[in-house]
Amino acid sequence: MSAKRQKSVKTERAGENRAGSLKVTRRVEAQTAAVSETDPAWAQEIMEACVASGNMQAAWKRVKENDGAPGVDGMSVAEARGYLHQHWPKIKAALLAGRYQPKPVRSVEIPKPSGGMRQLGIPTVIDRLIQQALLQELQPILDPMFHPHSFGFRPGKNAHQAIGQARKYVQEGRRWVVDVDLEKFFDRVNHDILMDRVAKRIKDKRVVALVRRYLKAGLMQEGIRQEREEGTPQGGPLSPLLANLLLNEVEWELAGRGLAFCRYADDSNVYARSKAAAERAMKTMEKVMGRLKLRINRNKSAVARATERKFLGFQFWHGKKGLKLRAASATLKRFRDRIRHMTKRSCGKNMASIAKELRPYMLGWKNYYKPAETPGIFRDLDSWIRRRLRVIYLKQWKTLGFKGYAVSFSERVPGSASVSVPVGGYVCPVALSVLGPESRFRTPVMMELLEEIKGSSTRISEKMSGSNR
Repeated sequence: MSAKRQKSVKTERAGENRAGSLKVTRRVEAQTAAVSETDPAWAQEIMEACVASGNMQAAWKRVKENDGAPGVDGMSVAEARGYLHQHWPKIKAALLAGRYQPKPVRSVEIPKPSGGMRQLGIPTVIDRLIQQALLQELQPILDPMFHPHSFGFRPGKNAHQAIGQARKYVQEGRRWVVDVDLEKFFDRVNHDILMDRVAKRIKDKRVVALVRRYLKAGLMQEGIRQEREEGTPQGGPLSPLLANLLLNEVEWELAGRGLAFCRYADDSNVYARSKAAAERAMKTMEKVMGRLKLRINRNKSAVARATERKFLGFQFWHGKKGLKLRAASATLKRFRDRIRHMTKRSCGKNMASIAKELRPYMLGWKNYYKPAETPGIFRDLDSWIRRRLRVIYLKQWKTLGFKGYAVSFSERVPGSASVSVPVGGYVCPVALSVLGPESRFRTPVMMELLEEIKGSSTRISEKMSGSNR
């Protein structure tokens, strides 16, 4: 292609890009105008609706259910109830007058699954309550403007729907993915850009000013207050909504360019039919994110086959009957590491305490990874967990004086184990574990002996000697 022709093609593409951006901007503005004309909440009454009795009661119920750690003032949820009974009239008056000043958030760092630390900002209980009340009023206003393929922290949408949309793209032939990881997204949000988007859609100046104060409230770390010029700390109820608002125009621009994408929080994937198209989409993402002063982490982002990258803990694979889902390898490793930590032989806990700790984690993990089509992997995990629990039982029984007894397991009967107890010249196998519901050892006699084995060996021997006679 001649140099003149190449220049012409570049000029045409640039014109198309500008036209696409202009269409997206006009579309978002049209949506904003449509909502402003029909929704009474666009009048300057959002703060009144926010502090209304019914809204505040619903917000308090949500805060109470979530519980959570205290903020910088050290006040727990239980203590906040009495405080609100006494001070709520003053807080309400300050909110209505536009004079309420939030407290700084308490900085907490937690480890990331992929390594490194994630910084959380824990607001005070009172600020969590006010943010929740704001969220309940702002969500119905802002959510209708968001793109349908944004699935994170929205009513009626979840991670499974995001995975389903990604799967649909791959099944349609878009087998290349642009896996975009935003570098410290919540810490890099530009306050001026975000507040510009808020002010365009919310006409109550008191609400706009309050949102800005929450962004500028600062971070308390080791007793020292740090001012924040950018970022919206994770931990407050408003943060996900503000993140969706900021990234909304990115999604509409991608849609205007005809790109297939789906997003959950700060995890964004764009799907393409060829590697070249995917690389062009990556450049588009860099430009669009650059306008919002956000950076793409090049070390974690990539253009690759859809089956080579994980999304929200899942990974695609090709089975005999087409495209299937499985839990990603890194996910399985984290699960095993967590189970190992909770089922150490020398943990010093009884089985009831271990089960109480295991149950919520395993049920939550099971419900989230339910769409995975790998029954063999789940069976192996189940057997592995049962073995670890049996080892804990045996460790405890040895401590109780069963060191002289021979222990054996039967892999043919899932969850079964036995101890050989010498009684009156006979060697009697006694079932120690009847976890398998189909176990042939699950008989009334064995169940009774299982209860007895928790006592002393003397009482077991006497009982079995009596049964022999």
